[in-house]
Amino acid sequence: MFPQYTLSTNNLILGGISINNLLLIEDNLEIAELVEHHLNSEGLHVLTANDGEEALNLFFKNKFDLILLDLMLPKLPGKEVLRKIREHSSIPILIISAKDSEFDKILGLELGADDYITKPFSLLELTARVQAALRRVNYYTINEDSKSDFITLGPFTLNFDTYQLFKDDEPINLTAKEFEILKLFFENPKKVFTKAQIFSRVWEDDFIKDENTVMVHIRRLREKIENDPSDPKYIKTIWGIGYKLGDI
Repeated sequence: MFPQYTLSTNNLILGGISINNLLLIEDNLEIAELVEHHLNSEGLHVLTANDGEEALNLFFKNKFDLILLDLMLPKLPGKEVLRKIREHSSIPILIISAKDSEFDKILGLELGADDYITKPFSLLELTARVQAALRRVNYYTINEDSKSDFITLGPFTLNFDTYQLFKDDEPINLTAKEFEILKLFFENPKKVFTKAQIFSRVWEDDFIKDENTVMVHIRRLREKIENDPSDPKYIKTIWGIGYKLGDI
């Protein structure tokens, strides 16, 4: 297994951006050491937990910008760690797991993960996903003190600076990816997006087209914003093509 995680020095470029704090939750010591060393060498600050209880302890005592989470953990399963973190935070969470079935991927996304990477993975793929997630974290950190920038459509107000959604003045908690999907629709209210286009725009990844990931996030978003998720009004399915914003 170890040679499959060969180091590369040309994957993650964060020039001009302040150091981000990452929490790596991985019980395989060799993989944890390799990933931590690589991301640290790219200018990130990584803390590592080797079991679920240690992970939650670190999470609640520190401020992180991104979490890399293995699902198969001692003491406390990764899925339970994910649930507990999502009760308190919308921080981007990337699952890294040897469980590669569609069921496990969809379950992880349903629980609130933003992305899912299957072992064995390449550091090129891992750092590309980390880079895309951190670009959003840094963008909103840089702009958090600026004048509010928002869109109001019907009962919704989407605030780009604070990453918040309000429906009839009531806040709705969204993950980073759910927010980006809704933002994409709000900024292009008449446009129909294919699943591949949504994945490319939101995950900023042109070489992977993961339709299941998009479908799970759309379903989860509907459960949060629709009056009747089984008969969606705000995010419409255009059969054979993709999705668009409904009439609001």
